[in-house]
Amino acid sequence: MQIISNPNRENWPEVLRRPTQTVGDIEDTVNQIFNEVAEKGDPAIKKFTAKFDGVDIVTNVVSAEEINKAVSQVPEALKSAITLAKQNIEAFHKAQKTKKIELETVEGVRCWQEKRPIQKVGLYIPGGTAPLFSTVLMLAVPAQIAGCKDIVLCSPPNKQGELAPEILFAAQLCGVTKIIKVGGIQAIAGLTFGTETIPQVYKIFGPGNQFVTVAKQLATKHGVAIDMPAGPSELLIVADASANAAYIASDLLSQAEHGADSQVILVSTSNALIKVVSDEIERQLSVLPRKAIAEKAITNSKLIYMENDQLALELINEYGPEHFIICSKNEDLYVDGISNAGSVFIGDFTPESAGDYASGTNHTLPTNGFSKAYSGVNLDSFTKSMTFQKISKTGLMNIGESIELMAEAEGLQAHKNAVTLRLKDLR
Repeated sequence: MQIISNPNRENWPEVLRRPTQTVGDIEDTVNQIFNEVAEKGDPAIKKFTAKFDGVDIVTNVVSAEEINKAVSQVPEALKSAITLAKQNIEAFHKAQKTKKIELETVEGVRCWQEKRPIQKVGLYIPGGTAPLFSTVLMLAVPAQIAGCKDIVLCSPPNKQGELAPEILFAAQLCGVTKIIKVGGIQAIAGLTFGTETIPQVYKIFGPGNQFVTVAKQLATKHGVAIDMPAGPSELLIVADASANAAYIASDLLSQAEHGADSQVILVSTSNALIKVVSDEIERQLSVLPRKAIAEKAITNSKLIYMENDQLALELINEYGPEHFIICSKNEDLYVDGISNAGSVFIGDFTPESAGDYASGTNHTLPTNGFSKAYSGVNLDSFTKSMTFQKISKTGLMNIGESIELMAEAEGLQAHKNAVTLRLKDLR
């Protein structure tokens, strides 16, 4: 990992640059696949699945028999672990429910707001080198709590044309209504346009590689909403001399093993800690099964020394990490001062892995600096806030003249007339 000491503020953008490609680098590829899927439907899906996943799928849709077989293959201990995680995620997201807000703004004018579920949602679950069945829980649980009617799950098949049994078990456990064996850009295209086997949805959720992220962004051009731009995983840790170097190294590597385009950063006020963490990373890395992947991510990663906590905090807010771990005696400064982060983990015994799996918070989070403007997935992500109003005769008398004056001032005579006609009748 590159060690950087006290970078000048004007150099922060370069120091904090992500190893991701731009939308422009990928957009042409995405558009070509989108156009073909929109025109040809399932045959295009089949073609791109063979090209990118190396498997010829007979049918995209997972059958009840496949689900039952998969469920029987998951060890009971793992089923219990997944069930425990589901319970915690469910409890935390149920607590996010809000009541109807109702107010009489002036006598006779009653306004209220209610949450209604998004009827059709698509959940993208990464597969490839690490089938993320935990993401099924993170997306399907709040979708079910919100009351979404159609919950469509897409995930890339393995070389045998199957999905991981754990993904199918979690999907069944969480009430997914349809499971499709398709991944990558073609999955996002299928959810965007709809095909013979893939339902068109109103909103697409889930993380993915750079191609999936750009595909989601381009899906919005075709009238489909997305949760956020959630691309390659990233982690930033802030730590001082009191921190445990072994814990820090393990957390950095836990994110580095996600993919070669992941990025991990340590920001520290202690040069001595940076040296020990660097050595500890090498030691732990040597025995990791996914060493080759983690090593590539480590080449994109940095150890940054900052001379004081305030400067460190400003640097971190400029980066806007997806995951942010605080291991510092000056904990309160970072907890109170962090403005841009997807999810925050506080203290030596709060590993980022807890949020990835079982603490209850959601691990589908904004990456690539989007935490400056986006929230992570939560219950409200699966709902719409709808406003209602009912105005009595008294109410219209109370606000009618103001409406007339404002409409006339904007030059919208028909708007004014809609009120004037009613006021004449009332008078």
